[in-house]
Amino acid sequence: MIKAPKPKESKLWRDSYYHKLFGFKAAKEAGRVLKFFEKERPDDMRPREAIKAIMEWAEDKRTLGMKEVRKLSLNAHAAARDAKSSAAKYAAHAAGQAVGTWHVPTHALGAFGYAGRAFSLGMRLNQELKNIKSGTDR
Repeated sequence: MIKAPKPKESKLWRDSYYHKLFGFKAAKEAGRVLKFFEKERPDDMRPREAIKAIMEWAEDKRTLGMKEVRKLSLNAHAAARDAKSSAAKYAAHAAGQAVGTWHVPTHALGAFGYAGRAFSLGMRLNQELKNIKSGTDR
């Protein structure tokens, strides 16, 4: 395998097509499970703000800087600590990882992982609630 050196100047790779594509995909995935967080904490906008920021950057509608990305990411992760259910926690963590994609593209992988966990747990919880309401709870 040939290793290409990473440019020392982040501006040479930060706004590349693939970097923005990773950010876009991470934002979409985190947005898909945000409902699990917002159902539990409807007035807490921190994860939504993180997703919005990375999505707008990916679509060339916004510029971001390290200070802002750090704040958005840490706020989304703090929102996860305030959540009660695991699905809500994972959804907020997905948002924090998604916005972190601006800093390091591989943070998108964390967003995908957390979103997958949130989706799995959230769907299971929804089914359990349906079973309880219908009287088919085991």
